Order: sequence, then C-alpha cells, then structure tokens
Amino acid sequence: MAKSLPGIAAIFEEEHKVVEAARKSRDLGMTKFDAISPYPIHGMEEACGIKRSAIPYITFGAALVGLSVGLFITWYTSVVDWPINVGGKPLFSLPAFIPIMFELTVLFAALSSVAALFYLTGIPRVNPPVIDPDLTSHKFAIFVPENEVGYDVQKLESFYKGLGATEVKKVAEY
Repeated sequence: MAKSLPGIAAIFEEEHKVVEAARKSRDLGMTKFDAISPYPIHGMEEACGIKRSAIPYITFGAALVGLSVGLFITWYTSVVDWPINVGGKPLFSLPAFIPIMFELTVLFAALSSVAALFYLTGIPRVNPPVIDPDLTSHKFAIFVPENEVGYDVQKLESFYKGLGATEVKKVAEY
C-alpha cells in the first residue's frame, strides 16, 4: 500500500471540467496526480493516462488453474483413489465431470478477481483521509502530491482555477 503524501486538491463541480483538467495536467508532464469522482467518468482513464488493469489476466490465469484442479481431482478420484467399474463403463468419463470443472473454474476466477482488486487498489484503508465530503456525492477533484514533477502551489492553483476549479486546497495527506 502506498504511503500517504501531502499535496493540493483542485475541486470541480462539473465532470467535463475535471476530465479536461486531468488531460491538461498530463500534458504538463504530471504522472502522479489522481482524479477523484463519486462515479465513473467516461474518458477519465485516457485523460489520466491509466493503463489497462492486470485483473483480467489474473482472473484468466486463476480460471485455468481452477479448470486444471477440477480435472485433476475428478481424474484422481475416479481412476486412482476410488476406481469403481460400473457396467463396463470407463473409469474416467469426461462429460460426467464437466459441471465440477466448470464450478471450480468459476470459483477460482471469482476469488482471485476479488483478491487482486483488493491488493492492487490497496483497499480496505483504515481511516482514509477526507479531502472534501462532497466528493462522494456531486463534486470532483484532481489531487497533486508534493512529489509530482513541477509541483508549485501558486502555479498549480492558478492553473486549476483557470480550468474552472471552484476551490484549490492544501491537503495534509491522501
């Protein structure tokens, strides 16, 4: 989990303005800033330069592991551990075990997706800092940490005010 850093937060009241501010921040060469929104905004990932998540790849890998575990368990149980010959049928009949393999595929994929989500996003956080209570309902923000390239409070304040920020405030940690 990343260590909290102080910085500044520019608060916006319209979503198109925060997307434009994120795009212009990226054009200035900033890479460590964060956009905060109460709901997903179309185009924000591109504006912030966020790369594709690793979660789909983790989920696919875990699904393959689940399928393999299901296949191995059913084969081992019916052929090696407890072979029962019923009416001359084969010991390992794949169609009979497809539901078990499917369920284990889904189980491994779902659990790994949730675990990867929690790990990659760093949640749950205990006592997360509150920049502005309205960011959970109808306001948006761009947070710029102190270790960002070209961090200057006065320049950034005038930059974001020029882009339509209603307020720019210093934040102790985020």
